[in-house]
Amino acid sequence: MNLTLTGLKKISSDFLGWSTSVSHRVLVCAGTGCLVNGSLKVYNEFVKAIGDSGLNALVELKKEEDEGVFVSKTGCQGFCQIGPLVTILPEGIFYTKVKPEDVPEIVETTIRKGAVVERLLYVEPDTQKICHKKEEIPFYQKQRRFVLNNCGAIDPEDIREYIAKGGYGQAVRACTEMTSEDICELIFASGLRGRGGGGFPSGRKWDAARRETNDKKYVICNGDEGDPGAFMDMGIMEGNPHSVIEGMIIAARGIDADEGYIYVRAEYPLAVKRLRKAIEDAYRMGLLGKDLFGSGHTFNLTVMEGAGAFVCGEETALIASIEGKRGMPSPKPPYPSQSGLWGKPTIINNVETLSQVPLVLAIGPDGYRKMGTKDSPGTKTFALTGHVANSGLIEMPFGSTLREIIYGVAGGMTSDTGKAVSDGFKAVQIGGPSGGCLTRDHLDLPIDFDSLKGVGAMVGSGGLVVMNKNTCMVSVARFFMQFTQHESCGKCVLCREGTKQMLALLDDIIEGRATMETLDLLEDLAAAVQKGSLCGLGKTAPNPVLSTMKHFRDEYVSHVRDKRCPTGKCKALVRLTIDEDLCKGCTLCAAKCPVGAISGEKGKPHRIDQSICRKCYICVEVCKFNAIKGD
Repeated sequence: MNLTLTGLKKISSDFLGWSTSVSHRVLVCAGTGCLVNGSLKVYNEFVKAIGDSGLNALVELKKEEDEGVFVSKTGCQGFCQIGPLVTILPEGIFYTKVKPEDVPEIVETTIRKGAVVERLLYVEPDTQKICHKKEEIPFYQKQRRFVLNNCGAIDPEDIREYIAKGGYGQAVRACTEMTSEDICELIFASGLRGRGGGGFPSGRKWDAARRETNDKKYVICNGDEGDPGAFMDMGIMEGNPHSVIEGMIIAARGIDADEGYIYVRAEYPLAVKRLRKAIEDAYRMGLLGKDLFGSGHTFNLTVMEGAGAFVCGEETALIASIEGKRGMPSPKPPYPSQSGLWGKPTIINNVETLSQVPLVLAIGPDGYRKMGTKDSPGTKTFALTGHVANSGLIEMPFGSTLREIIYGVAGGMTSDTGKAVSDGFKAVQIGGPSGGCLTRDHLDLPIDFDSLKGVGAMVGSGGLVVMNKNTCMVSVARFFMQFTQHESCGKCVLCREGTKQMLALLDDIIEGRATMETLDLLEDLAAAVQKGSLCGLGKTAPNPVLSTMKHFRDEYVSHVRDKRCPTGKCKALVRLTIDEDLCKGCTLCAAKCPVGAISGEKGKPHRIDQSICRKCYICVEVCKFNAIKGD
């Protein structure tokens, strides 16, 4: 079976026609975040409650179905912290934190009577405005959802709905109306740059592979998203897998490749499941395989699960993993576009890059360049976490500022307990363990590939960790160094041993053993690791350390010279004392102290011998009068 544009239009027309026959549609977020919070139980309860109310519950649109209520799952809708999320169409009523026990009330009140369950609506914290629809909420209003537009709006496991949204139309166009050179030129003209972190122009990469003369070429989608706290690619693979497949078909046509792999980390089981179903459905409809759309072009696609090694995000290590070897990087050149998978020309793009490709073709290079900046066109997805009121999966045009994200989309800063604070911002770690630290001085810096590079940071894959004033920046640097040291493949001595020694130096600093010479040694070692490592993991591993030392050197100095953590977060540097006004002399702390550092008579205030105290905090935990404080 070979689908044509006419066939796609027929599928689209049928699906849209059937969808208009239902009275309501219930969209239940089934992204990983909402699933963890019980959205599958909410979905099942909707099917049951609608049937119990005497209405016809439809879980799949079929031509022969009668009128009823269509209940379907979606991918991640972005605002993860207020899930499970439910949208009722056609009214567009947006419910938050929905529990299974809320469902009968929603069915009776909204679906049967057309009213609203107000207690489940979102309330804007600052203005106390009650928002009935998603587009009324500042979190969504202030974004530009381009790649994520269909995530959370369609059923990711129904290929017909993707087609009804115009899906695969650009794949047909690429295969039947455009030459491979036309495709590469269009992508280059659009200015699309790789969203995996490097920001290399995609059109240039594709054209390099296109120019290679070889009877076998490959396209690889890098879904091995390994940054701590990052879930941008996961959201796309779970919420709109067909966009990735269509992007790969276009890329394959652009370089004349006939085979592709989607490499996904095994920790993303839902993404793997939905991708495999999407590929199966695409084969069934003739959207993958031989003679696509009657063009003579063949493209076969396979999902491969990675074992979770962070280094396999580097393209040559990823290639080695697919070939069945240990995931370790190789020197370049030759580049994968020259000699990649099994020695054949290969292009590798990440999930977000490939899912942008059909949209770029649809609106054209000029339309695409209307978003973002001159040298960084388009949008970027971010995984927004940390000390902010609103966290989740967001998408912003390049050129947006941290201020717009933190105080607009994210709703401002919070304390360690989650309470809103007016002026608590300290820093943002952008780009994960490969990125850098931005401060208050960078709040109005445009976020794009070149601006961030100019201040020693990088977009990376898109992680944004926002930190308040109570965050110890030395501990932050240590956290990311521990991660990269653990994930080093060990091939380079400088990366393998250098990151280990950098971690040891950071341990010395936060545990009070360091001297001022330690800081100089740490900087020298970081520079050596950057310069001498083979792949991007090692070259960028020192970034969090160097950027925090640059912007927060006073904190490092305080740890080393004063043996004091300014935020009180490094326990080894905290001086525990007993407040004489609060101490009742109950002797419980002295009895529990494992090293006998606490002394005093019963009924009288006790004392802690600082030369003996090991900072185990057992005394703090057992004191019933909150008399023991850390300084």
